[in-house]
Amino acid sequence: MEETNSLHGRAVVITGGGTGIGRATARLFAAAGAEVLVVGRTAERLAETAASHPRIRTCVADVAEPDAPADVVAAALEAFGRIDVLVNNAAITRPAPLGAIDRKVAAAQIATNLLAPVFLAQHALPHLEDGGAIVNITSIPPHYGWPGNSVYGATKVALDHLTHTWAVELARRGVRVVSVAPGITATPVLTHAGFSDEQIAEEGRKLRARIPLGRIAEPEEIAWWIVNAARPEAGYLTGTIIRVDGGLGAAG
Repeated sequence: MEETNSLHGRAVVITGGGTGIGRATARLFAAAGAEVLVVGRTAERLAETAASHPRIRTCVADVAEPDAPADVVAAALEAFGRIDVLVNNAAITRPAPLGAIDRKVAAAQIATNLLAPVFLAQHALPHLEDGGAIVNITSIPPHYGWPGNSVYGATKVALDHLTHTWAVELARRGVRVVSVAPGITATPVLTHAGFSDEQIAEEGRKLRARIPLGRIAEPEEIAWWIVNAARPEAGYLTGTIIRVDGGLGAAG
């Protein structure tokens, strides 16, 4: 086969690219020869992602804002003239049990985790056709409860439903859609949610006890699946959820 077996020269947009899984994914795509645009709210974190990686460019934007999808797509087209892969990775979590859910906080999670992927994909779609891929970063399976995380979990389950639906809608247009659903991963998401170091350490101890492999994933381990799901060689993969959770889902 020809150059279709390579990511070299492919244009990739990654939201939430300033830390964690997004940062690791951007660097792995760049190492494979792709041109990458990382999107996030904090210029300093994006600059850290791009440091020493000439194939990575940055775009400061809050994907939850109504104008952000059009702005992000325009930035990618200005930088690369094309879009081949969209990775919907940006997400926020603000844990609260039913009875303590704040409407504005819930709306912010829905806007970032669910509506932003919808409208980013919609704006990017005309440029993704014929060989493009959308990778949605999701989480918990729909048949498990997650006390204190009903809104966050619902946005991720909904994103998996979008993956199934878009895969069917877009197959004839040559666009693949896949979810990569990480298990517990060492990222700053709980820090950003306001948890203390002590709370995060305690949560980590409890979670490790439930994971069959006995440890928390590193962002690079999740990034490997995202990058490989987007490769042209994975051209028969669409409409599926790749769970990378150390066996947590199997253990229940």
